Amino acid sequence: MRLFRILSLLLVVLAPSAFADSPYLVEMILVRQNAEPVINSRPAPENWDAGAARLGERMSPPRLGNIVDKLSADSSYTVLAHKAWEQNLGEQPVKIAISDGQEQFGQFPIEGVLNLQLGRFTDIDADFWINQFDANGSVIASEHLSQHDVRTKNNQLNYLDGGHLALLIKITSLTAKPPSAPPPDIQD
Repeated sequence: MRLFRILSLLLVVLAPSAFADSPYLVEMILVRQNAEPVINSRPAPENWDAGAARLGERMSPPRLGNIVDKLSADSSYTVLAHKAWEQNLGEQPVKIAISDGQEQFGQFPIEGVLNLQLGRFTDIDADFWINQFDANGSVIASEHLSQHDVRTKNNQLNYLDGGHLALLIKITSLTAKPPSAPPPDIQD
């Protein structure tokens, strides 16, 4: 009985830290696949960000520049956006609004929302719009990438295929220990 009490007490003390948010580096590359026909969609809704937190000043230096360079050198792809930031992730979903380009009446040339929820894997919902504007600043055409309930592995590059638009995303723990080097070979 005493052991049960001690284990219960340890569970109460340690459980909150097991479910606490941890810092992660999130890096995404939004690309157009030029070989696929462009599919125009309805324009992005006026409330495209739906109250999601804006990235703002949380930007970090990107680490996937070599991937962007390879994609840019291939005429099959057009890199539309490349963003990296630090983000606390946990069991509660986190919604982040991402935009690029000059705002015109609340809309951006590139705008979207990522919804991230950490577990053993990271669950992602992604909605991005690529907008074209007329001379008055009104959206005249949009392309839409929509991927929902996608389960991705952490610490590796994941590919979300949306037809003519695709999202490459990598979510890396900033607190996990890097893998240790293999032991040196023992010579006989």
